[in-house]
Amino acid sequence: MGLQYTEVDVFIGCHTIIDEHIYTCWLDGFTAQETARLVKEKESDVLGNIHDDLITSDVLDQYRLFVLLEKILQSPTMIGQGWTFQLSEKTRRLLVEKYYEFDDNVIREILGKKLSSRNRTELKDVSDKTGASLKSCRRQFDNVKRVYKTVEELTGNLVSNIQNNFRLSQRLAKRYATVVYIANNRFETNKRKISYLKFADFQHCACLMIAYWSCKNPDCRYEESPMDIDREFLQDLRELKVLLDKEYLDEHKAHFLKFIAGKGLNKLIVDIDSLFKNTSRAIVNIAFRLNQSKEMRDLFVDIVDRIIEPFKAARLQKSDVEIVLKIYMESPKKIDLFVKTPDLWTVWLRFMETLNSCILQMYR
Repeated sequence: MGLQYTEVDVFIGCHTIIDEHIYTCWLDGFTAQETARLVKEKESDVLGNIHDDLITSDVLDQYRLFVLLEKILQSPTMIGQGWTFQLSEKTRRLLVEKYYEFDDNVIREILGKKLSSRNRTELKDVSDKTGASLKSCRRQFDNVKRVYKTVEELTGNLVSNIQNNFRLSQRLAKRYATVVYIANNRFETNKRKISYLKFADFQHCACLMIAYWSCKNPDCRYEESPMDIDREFLQDLRELKVLLDKEYLDEHKAHFLKFIAGKGLNKLIVDIDSLFKNTSRAIVNIAFRLNQSKEMRDLFVDIVDRIIEPFKAARLQKSDVEIVLKIYMESPKKIDLFVKTPDLWTVWLRFMETLNSCILQMYR
């Protein structure tokens, strides 16, 4: 009786194991030896008398794995394709999210600057100022540049575009949307007057601009990208210049003073007439200047210089400012300009609701 052979397909698989603590240390720029010491300190109860060389060897193995994974992490949609690395869905999310996470202080230094090779070579200054390693600063800079280059020509929702192309959480995609939006519009973020602003302040404002000032029509007339302000909206804002004509200015002021008196703020503000005129001039001019790219770049500087500082000089608390801005926005509803052109009233609210929220976020 001859032997019978049966062909059997055998597949041996093993998920790639990632140590989250070691991965974080690698991302932060620690050497293998430094990480080994941190691991020993953190896991002393578990590791017991295991020799230091074995701990270092394990860290080095993980570091070599991370170097191999990094090429894939730079194209997150490729993760999970092929058999080189078998990664669970949870591990994939961990790898990508942590690789693209960024330090607010580092990004605050990068914010508003050109994503050029020259600025990349100057990251040593950012490292010294923030305490983040140079390796970490370069990773964060390169990630921002990669995201920007990927989404700059795409249509549709900016946050969704970032999520779809980089497999990021919505939270992190929104943070990147802030950075690329500010980079695209070249907003000034580094002048001394606004140096007190944190990344969170810019994120608050940028998210509002993306949500309310961009074109919502997928077939935008001027084919704006989601990182641009709606050009039809900008053209409509030019019409608000008429609010500075004496006729409309006086009518607006009369309604404003009536509502302010009802809140008792007229007794708090010494020169309320001057405050109204200066505020109105500043706000309408900011709306008008958004049409000029060179002038638009100073948006945050103008908000501080022309609105926040005069309010502070008038010794207004943030709660007072909130009331003043709300009344300023709502009080002109019944002036002839907006009664005769209700579409312009819609434009006014679209502009003012976002601007007011930015002012309050930036007010210290």
